[in-house]
Amino acid sequence: MSRHEHDAAGDVGPTAKLPVPEEVQEAIRTLLRWSGDDPSREGLLDTPKRVARAWKEYCQGYGEDPAIHLERQFEEVGGYDELVLLKDIPFQSHCEHHMAPITGKAAIAYMPRHSVVGISKLARVLHGYAQRLQIQERLTAEVAQCIWDNLNPHGVAVVIEAQHGCMTGRGVKTPGVGMVTSRLLGCFLEDSRSRKEVMSLMGY
Repeated sequence: MSRHEHDAAGDVGPTAKLPVPEEVQEAIRTLLRWSGDDPSREGLLDTPKRVARAWKEYCQGYGEDPAIHLERQFEEVGGYDELVLLKDIPFQSHCEHHMAPITGKAAIAYMPRHSVVGISKLARVLHGYAQRLQIQERLTAEVAQCIWDNLNPHGVAVVIEAQHGCMTGRGVKTPGVGMVTSRLLGCFLEDSRSRKEVMSLMGY
């Protein structure tokens, strides 16, 4: 197998066989030329298709409503009405300003009122919004608001900590810098004791 065939074989995933319009491929070739390379050389021949399919996968969150993951709720919880917290949830997104990677982790908590959801659903809500062009502040707010609107809990808390490629790989070039954003709703916003408890358990 040639190097070209080997590279092409590595193009796998949910969009691996997605047809790519010629105008999209040409746009990527234009970018390659503008960057100083030759899109007709062997190593770049299939790059326009691979890049286009990769971006379709990076942005698959546009094709879903994250709230759908919160539809199935459970009321038989044995009277449990204390904090539910899922922390250290890894995610990847891309910033809308430079389309550079945003890589980080999130902590999501809520205080149930009548029902709970499977814990994996909290991560799915996060990924649904992260798989779009984003800014971290909006991502944090969207995740919190989605849980607030669909679970009707006493409170919601979301904290996201991430590194931004637009800072680490270009511009000021400062790797290792983490940005932290938070959104608190309900009891976590209004009651200082609840806020202190949830932030402590999240590690902040």
